Amino acid sequence: MKKVGSHTSFSRILFLCLTFVLTFSTGSFAQDAAKGKELFNANCAACHKLDANSTGPALRGVAERRSSDWLHKWIKNSSGLIKSGDADAVKLFNEWNKVPMNSFPNLSDEDIDNILAYTSEPKPEPTVAKTPESGAAASGGGVSEMIVLGALVVVLAMLVVMLILVRRVLNKVADKNNLLTANETKSLPIWKAFVKNQFLVITSVIVLMLAGAYFAFGYMMQIGVDQNYEPIQPIHFSHKIHAGENGIDCKYCHSSARSSKHSGIPSMNVCMNCHKNISEFTGSPDSTYVDYSKEFYTAEIKKIYDAVGWDPATQSYTGKEKPVKWVRIHNLPDFVYFNHSQHVSVAGLECQTCHGPVETMEIMKQHSPLTMGWCVNCHRETEVNVKDNEYYAKIHEELSKKYGVEKLTAAQLGGLECGKCHY
Repeated sequence: MKKVGSHTSFSRILFLCLTFVLTFSTGSFAQDAAKGKELFNANCAACHKLDANSTGPALRGVAERRSSDWLHKWIKNSSGLIKSGDADAVKLFNEWNKVPMNSFPNLSDEDIDNILAYTSEPKPEPTVAKTPESGAAASGGGVSEMIVLGALVVVLAMLVVMLILVRRVLNKVADKNNLLTANETKSLPIWKAFVKNQFLVITSVIVLMLAGAYFAFGYMMQIGVDQNYEPIQPIHFSHKIHAGENGIDCKYCHSSARSSKHSGIPSMNVCMNCHKNISEFTGSPDSTYVDYSKEFYTAEIKKIYDAVGWDPATQSYTGKEKPVKWVRIHNLPDFVYFNHSQHVSVAGLECQTCHGPVETMEIMKQHSPLTMGWCVNCHRETEVNVKDNEYYAKIHEELSKKYGVEKLTAAQLGGLECGKCHY
């Protein structure tokens, strides 16, 4: 007699196959969304954002507002769709100031579907990230070192007072009980013995005068030296993010450093070259270059908009501008002449030579002391590049014979003359 196959086994196999198909399809969708994110950032992010209007409208959920067939036609050839008289295309074109959208005939149907899958993902929930206030609270959670030191000082002072009181009590007890013999004499107080010793008095006065002169000279030499000066600016600007993470050249913002005495403060339109389309911070809160929360950085970008009178919703200027009162950090005395172009363009120095590792600074500060001695040492140590420079050809030949060297420093070229910096 033949055995009949188990229906239970067949149902189990069918269930496993269905589970495998669903798992595979879910994984494919996730992979499609991941590819769509890459395509979106490469082709769409310059003009579009997911959750805010930019040069073009916000695109999250666009697949629910338009048909897939229409979106394929619009993305591949928006101009052609407008010319064909499509009502939706013409309306969209007019609503967005008749700014034509770039056509992407190179994108395949699969690429467009991947982009639409990315734009159909639900908006992520805001994450709680560290803020300046929470960071300060975290740093103050432990016991302060100053509190511990203060407690130790109080304890030592109490011990000293107790010892003095005990000594007085013992002396009174000894006097009352006539424990001191007639031959015993009380010792003089230390300060009376010190006054009677003229040698110690003169020596101490000389030492105190020398020490006072030393500290007074050191204090006077610090006047006007603002090393590590780190003021709070009206708009928080992170050099760590701009120059470090994004690799923006210093001279893109401080363009006048190439051809002017001053490096200059960048005008707000330089900021708007990028932030016209970057209205919120998009970096990861877990990145090592991020010191504050996404909300904090986004709020600082809004301060830029408020200053220039930019309305991100309508993508237009309102005409209401406000001055930004930047706080100057590096400031030389009026009797000192310093030319940025001579050092940046002629000498070829990097900005970090004087300003330190600005690409690592969240808040900009004065890295170098900028004193006369610091400048003089730099001129003594820095060799002048005279190779393929006709300007230095003759003077290099004469001075190399005079000093008997092949390479010349800025000091040997007259970099220590008073009139070079003081006039």
